[in-house]
Formats: sequence, C-alpha cells, structure tokens
Amino acid sequence: MTRSLPALLVIILCLTPSNVLAGTALPDCNPYIGEQLVFTVGWEFINAGTATMNIRAKPDGGYQLHTFAKSNRFFDLFKKVRDTIISEGVCRNGKMQSTVFDIEQHEHKYHANKKVRFLWRKNQVAYTQHNHTEIFDVPAGHLNVLDAFLSVRSMKLVKGKVIKIPVFDSRKIYEIRVYVLGREKLHAPWGGFVDCLVVEPKLLTGGIFSSKGKIKLWLTDDARHIPLKMTAKIKFGRIIARLKQYHANTAKL
Repeated sequence: MTRSLPALLVIILCLTPSNVLAGTALPDCNPYIGEQLVFTVGWEFINAGTATMNIRAKPDGGYQLHTFAKSNRFFDLFKKVRDTIISEGVCRNGKMQSTVFDIEQHEHKYHANKKVRFLWRKNQVAYTQHNHTEIFDVPAGHLNVLDAFLSVRSMKLVKGKVIKIPVFDSRKIYEIRVYVLGREKLHAPWGGFVDCLVVEPKLLTGGIFSSKGKIKLWLTDDARHIPLKMTAKIKFGRIIARLKQYHANTAKL
C-alpha cells in the first residue's frame, strides 16, 4: 500500500459527528452539514481499509471537515496507516473560503504533520511543516482541495461542462479543472441503481492526491451529488473507494 492510498480516500468521504451543534447557525455556503458517509477502500479487488469524513457546523458560523483514513488489520501487517485531515472554512458572500487545512500522516515509518492557514483578509497563506513556516501571497477566495470538492458538489453539473476552482495546495497556487464526462448507473448503499455523473478532476500537485494518475468520481445525478465511487490509477493497478453507508440529517432518499 503506497502513501497515495489514504489521501485518495479522503476526497470522497463524508462522516459527520452525531449531530449538528444545537443553536448553531448553519453556514449558507455548505449544504452538507449533517452528512454521514463511510467508504471502503482497496487496491483493485482487495479491501485495504476505510475512510471517513466528519462535516459539522462550528459555533462561529463556519464549518469543519474531519477526515480519517485507516488500514485494516491485514494491511496493518504490511503498512499501518492512520491519517487525519482537518479542513475548516467560513462563508463569504455565499461562497466558501478555506481557513484551515491540517494533515497528520502516520504510514508505517513515514510521519508528517503539515498545517496551512488561509489568512484571506491579508491575501496570504501560512504553510508550516517541520516547525518551519512559509508565507505565500494568495488572493482571498482560494480553497484547499477538500473544500474545492465540496464546492463542485454544490454546482450544477452537466455533461461536457468544465469547472475551474482556484486552490492553494502543496505550496502551489493554481486552478483545479473538473471535467464532467457523462452518466453511468451504479448501485447505491440504500438499495437499487441510481444515475451518476462521472467527473474527472485534474490536479497539478501531490498533497492528499499523491497519485499523479487519472482520478474519476461517480456522483449521484441529483441535487446532493453524493459520491458513490472513486478510482485512481497508480503505478500498479487502481485504488478504488466505494460508498458503504450514507446518512444526511437534511436529505431524504
């Protein structure tokens, strides 16, 4: 299992804490507060572990995504993985603005801790790794890659559309381009087959998408664009993640 596995898992997960904070105003730019998703992740047809994401409202009116990737007992024998990513943001004029992006990786002998602070009021980003902080000039409105994914889910998606989202990722400023390729039917964990849109994001960096191969996502063709499946080509074969459980406090299936 390569270092690309846990990261590639993270983009399509959504598991929230038990409930939305009582009395907290929900951010108007993030309609996914209260979702709960759990994915199984593996290499081709071999199950390697699970990945989850917690999405919740914060008392200050912002939102937080807490993701966790974990290898199963069998893969622990070869390469134990316990990776955590925390992403936070606020709403500005109805649009998402990232504020925090922290990655803590524990993968066999590899350990890393990266902290990113989007200082959007100053049009800057502070990137810290190995107790060394770098400051980058980044205009307000740039997102981390997880927020970029949620932003795509909230858009109207039609075949042939190309979406451009400004991001800061792995010390680089660029636009993620997301291509809507077409439709397919997939089995949903709540039963039956559903229509899905197939999208392909083009990333220029490694980061949590450390595989530089082709990534594809299957999103339900409805208002919520629920991620049912993801594949990512690596040097040998593919990483495949499939939705195992889904719940949303605000959604009726």
